[in-house]
Amino acid sequence: MNDTTAAPATSLIPDGVAAITTIHFVLLAIVALAAIAMIVVGMRLKHRRKEAARRVEENAQEAGLAVRQPDRKPISEASLTEPKASPAPAPTPAPAPTPAPTPASAPAPVATPVMPTPSAPEEPVFADEPLNDEPVAAAAPMTASPAAEAATAPTEPSRPEDQPITLLKGLGPKLTQALAQHGITTVGDMAGLSEAQAQALDAQLGAFSGRMARDRWLEQARLLAAGDRVGFEAVFGRL
Repeated sequence: MNDTTAAPATSLIPDGVAAITTIHFVLLAIVALAAIAMIVVGMRLKHRRKEAARRVEENAQEAGLAVRQPDRKPISEASLTEPKASPAPAPTPAPAPTPAPTPASAPAPVATPVMPTPSAPEEPVFADEPLNDEPVAAAAPMTASPAAEAATAPTEPSRPEDQPITLLKGLGPKLTQALAQHGITTVGDMAGLSEAQAQALDAQLGAFSGRMARDRWLEQARLLAAGDRVGFEAVFGRL
């Protein structure tokens, strides 16, 4: 009897064809997975771009700035290869002509008024007084300003007895120096001398001995130390 049992279907396909088919299915599966992965990645990138654009708009709105959205047009190959036309530069305005500088006129010199300096009162010269004792005072310069005169003017003492001994009539620089060596520099020092002290001082003046009694220095000093200027000028003349 002949064996009529049917062979299985797998046995009809050669082993090499089955292996190649399996490889094809595996490759198709890999390509499909790669395509799916690319689609997922593209969707995520698109979502990120939208999220970034939304944040930029929100930040611009908070800052009060207007954001221009890019035109969403399809990109063609012609647009990629076609060079973009550069915008024409704005015309530069011609500079305004600079006016010629006007020469400034020199200021006219201002003349400074010169105040005359009042001359000091001359001391009376007695007949028996040696002329070589009093040197001739030099005239004050006419160009001295009032401010300089005020700065160099002697300060008026607060008490009458502190006035300088040079206020006494008949007293020159040499006598003033000689009296200063004996401690007599103010009218109060002279007024405080007794008659005996005055005679002793007069005897020590050397060539000028006798001038104290003759010019009445004690009487002059006592009037000035008491502040009696009127009485002094009535007897001995103006200061």
